Amino acid sequence: MTSPDRKRSARQLVILTGLSGSGKRSVLNTFEDLGFYCVDNLPVALIPAFSELYEGGRGEVERVALLVDAREGTHIDKLPGIYRKLSSERAATLVFIEASEGALLRRFSETRRPHPLGQEIPIAEGIREERRRMAPIRRLADVIIDTTKFNVHELRQLIIDRFQSPGRRPLLVSVVSFGFRYGIPADADLVFDVRFLPNPHFVPRLRPFSGKDPRVARYIRSFPQTGEFLRRIESLLGYLIPHYIREGKSFLTVALGCTGGRHRSVALAEAIRRALQRKGYAAKVVHRDLDKSAS
Repeated sequence: MTSPDRKRSARQLVILTGLSGSGKRSVLNTFEDLGFYCVDNLPVALIPAFSELYEGGRGEVERVALLVDAREGTHIDKLPGIYRKLSSERAATLVFIEASEGALLRRFSETRRPHPLGQEIPIAEGIREERRRMAPIRRLADVIIDTTKFNVHELRQLIIDRFQSPGRRPLLVSVVSFGFRYGIPADADLVFDVRFLPNPHFVPRLRPFSGKDPRVARYIRSFPQTGEFLRRIESLLGYLIPHYIREGKSFLTVALGCTGGRHRSVALAEAIRRALQRKGYAAKVVHRDLDKSAS
């Protein structure tokens, strides 16, 4: 997959597409805030003509973002062929926005809007059919953004960081704590097992508290193997993240697991998030199982 940074210059032509309910409109609004000339729901058949006008515009419009999606009906099937020809002739970037089925179902439920493929079919069926129909386009994408884990502010910042400056290649790191008894996070890129560390669960005075409590964190950090583990993980991430960025990855999930996901993994996830932020990386922490039973 071609890195979008290799294709970017002062003149940028972005074709934005993806799944209904994934946040494409929010992304298009952010492009507009960045100074892009934005067109919503441009017919696919008009993309070549629009591109010709853009290229011949003598610099009046430097950056353009076009949104095309399932509202086009079966005409969207023509996009792969059009984009292959377009990208062979001039610099262009295809951005595909998606989200998990659960996230899409929740968003459609909240907005109470029918799926664009038709009111006569269930929302879940519409989501699956659209994902199938859009698969050939997704395979061509230069940038794929899964908005499942993003709030609107994080998504906006990701687009700003990626497209406002040709020299920057941002990546958001999500550090997730979890309990092995509840399963490994399905979306984890890197998984680390911290069950080798002494467990505060067996210290009566610490058991009621989580790894976010300073007393629990101090207990865990009091063991030399904890410090050694953190140094090695920070060094590994320091090595890996620049390579992920160069390959165009925009979101990295680092998961740390202990038995129940309340003590060791929580404290270490907080420590790693702070370490990443000190090095200038955008990082957030998610404690997946923190609110589950402490028994």
